[in-house]
Amino acid sequence: MSDEPQPQPQQPNRGWASGTPDAAGKAKKAKRPKRTGWRRLIPTWRIVLSTVVIGLLLVVGGFFLGYHLVQIPAANALATKQSNVYLYADGSVLARDGEVNRESVGLARVSKDAQHAVLAAEDRDFYSESAIDPMAMVRAGWNTATGQGKQSGSTITQQYVKNYYLAQEQTVTRKVKEFFIAIKLDREKSKDEILEGYLNTSFFGRGAYGIQSAAQAYFGVDAKDLTAAQGAYLASLLNAPSQYDVVAHPENRPAAEARWNYVMNGMVDKGWLSASDRAAAKFPKPKQSTISTNLSGQRGYVVNIVRKYLIDNGIVEEEELDRGGYRITTTLQKDKQDAFVKAVDDKLISQLDQKERKVDTYVRAGGASVDPKTGKVVAMYNGIDYVKQYTPGATRRDFQVGSTFKPFVFTSAVENHSETQNGRTIDPNTRYDGTSERPVQGWAGGRYAPENEDQRDYGNVTVREATDKSINAVYAQMAVDVGSDKVMQTAIDLGLSKNTPELTPSPSIALGVATASPLDMAEAYATLANHGRHSTYTLVEKVMKDGKQEVELPERREHQAVSREAADTTTSVLRSVVQNGTASAAQAVGRPAAAKTGTAEEDTAAWFAGYTPDLATVVAVMGQDPKTAAHKSLYGAMGLARINGGGAPAEIWSQYTRNALKGEPVADFDLQLQAGADVTAPPSSDASDEPGDGEESGSGDPDASSTGDEDGNGSDTPGDSGSSTPPGDVGGTESDPPSTGGGTPGSGGPSTEPGPTGGGDSGGDTGDDSSNGGTGPGGGDTDGASGGDTGFPGIPVTPRRQ
Repeated sequence: MSDEPQPQPQQPNRGWASGTPDAAGKAKKAKRPKRTGWRRLIPTWRIVLSTVVIGLLLVVGGFFLGYHLVQIPAANALATKQSNVYLYADGSVLARDGEVNRESVGLARVSKDAQHAVLAAEDRDFYSESAIDPMAMVRAGWNTATGQGKQSGSTITQQYVKNYYLAQEQTVTRKVKEFFIAIKLDREKSKDEILEGYLNTSFFGRGAYGIQSAAQAYFGVDAKDLTAAQGAYLASLLNAPSQYDVVAHPENRPAAEARWNYVMNGMVDKGWLSASDRAAAKFPKPKQSTISTNLSGQRGYVVNIVRKYLIDNGIVEEEELDRGGYRITTTLQKDKQDAFVKAVDDKLISQLDQKERKVDTYVRAGGASVDPKTGKVVAMYNGIDYVKQYTPGATRRDFQVGSTFKPFVFTSAVENHSETQNGRTIDPNTRYDGTSERPVQGWAGGRYAPENEDQRDYGNVTVREATDKSINAVYAQMAVDVGSDKVMQTAIDLGLSKNTPELTPSPSIALGVATASPLDMAEAYATLANHGRHSTYTLVEKVMKDGKQEVELPERREHQAVSREAADTTTSVLRSVVQNGTASAAQAVGRPAAAKTGTAEEDTAAWFAGYTPDLATVVAVMGQDPKTAAHKSLYGAMGLARINGGGAPAEIWSQYTRNALKGEPVADFDLQLQAGADVTAPPSSDASDEPGDGEESGSGDPDASSTGDEDGNGSDTPGDSGSSTPPGDVGGTESDPPSTGGGTPGSGGPSTEPGPTGGGDSGGDTGDDSSNGGTGPGGGDTDGASGGDTGFPGIPVTPRRQ
């Protein structure tokens, strides 16, 4: 064995890497192996730590930068808005919808129950949380998603900042400002001060800003006297002020009650309300809405009709309109509006003696005037005073239009090149049998034998004569010859809403059983005056927001609704009614005019519809019980035996039209007539052919006796005189089964005048197909809308005055 040292086994190096001695005898550190595969995708802890640190520095830096840059501003303009301004077309002020109803009160003047209700509805942890609570946003989203009630994701502090300092738009910039202002406000003001400000600036509907105004508007009490149930209802309104007003929108009551229950249960959960008090609480009944006296006269009607027009046409949202700040220029012309009011006062209102004649207390009036060339509504009459009679007379749809509908039957005949049942083209000189209660021929829906006014028999008469004298028997037969479905479509094309109550295809359609509004009828007659070109009516010229932002209006559209030949030939026939028939009072206007009179069933309404080349106007005088809203006959009104369309309505029309067009050049009608319509056939020689006005339409009773038998009793059937057509001849009849003409005239009937809110009429709309309910104050539903039931198929059971 050698004495030299033996090499020792080397121990593995457990350090970071095995090393080898360098020239100096020091060990070198080995290089770390490179990351391979999926490990390369995972950031190292150094990268993660650096990113977190840099991110925190940026957030903190951004926070401090934003905190110092964003200052608490002065109150925004919205917080001090007081009214919307409605202007005549010339820019003069028509009405203001009232100053914003706001009365600020200290927190001590708000009941604890009401305070707690608002907290339960909007921010239950308000007193314990900071101004910004991200968890509240998450909680609100969860509550909404799980059906526990919609809750704002913002704290009360944030909502107060939005209401008082900022605008309502949903933008990132606004939310960033809201974030920093809320933090600053939370440091500068106490929670009580912030809650007080929130309660005084929040919108509760009915024009009420602040809880004091809301307490008065809904319950007639001060905020300090609000109960838990009342406070919970007001707190519910913060979520949807318009929809949850159960007086204005009774159809939304289930949703309002659900929200109320959510608030009440939240008060119990937070210990603000005992379980026993909660169990005893009942959903409160708000009072009727009150009316500001600055809306007296015609102003209130106009404001509500224009408001509904803006909302229904999507021009301005209801809540935004309620917040105010809009300057609305209407199409109404002040001189014409004043002339309309004066004409009604002179020819109707001044003739009433409500102390001596009870029937005079029933008298109502409505009317509308349209520029045929533009479709602009230039004047309206709605009632004696908005604060006394709430239902707007110009837009209500619950009185029959009577014989003012007959021109639409003739227009449809010319438009559709219709023929009598023996094959003769219908024109102004076509002869029909005008015997009262003569059964119509060719109608498969059952026996229908309408009466003429006072059961007069006229014998064989031309269409022109039948229009002059408003003969029911002729026009009922003509409706069958044309096809009552086609007649209905023509009326819609001219301007009537397809939702017009009682507008159904049957022979009685010719007698005006439909209950269109004066504004609807004015629009349709304006189409005739405009040679068949229809332009949907408009009430608004311009809308400005905050005096600088113009709101976009719908594009005006015009189209040829019926042929010029059909419209102009109808005009020539209606000119004869003025010259020789029931509308002779219109001659007083002193310029060419075309017109038609009409009377509703049992004389509950009298109509006059007419036009010059420059102006189409419809006037209606209606009978309504001021307490029940039931339709009432006008026999004896004004001290007269009866009010016909050729009486007060025609006199109002003539005075208004004469004054409205004063100073304007006299224009004549430029007509393009149906072939042969320019020649007038000789009149009949019947001894009883005096003009009628408000004609009785037939009973439709199968057992009722008529002047003729089932085949006409020797009288000539409609068509050429001297030829007879047996019953059942289908020439000119409809092939489809008739629609039932019965039913209710609208969604709920007319509103009772004593009630200050609710539907303004029988569910009709101000225009197009939208509902008119709510255009003005009114009360509950009544059964006075239609004035009588109708039987199958659309045939009146009781005589109707047309």
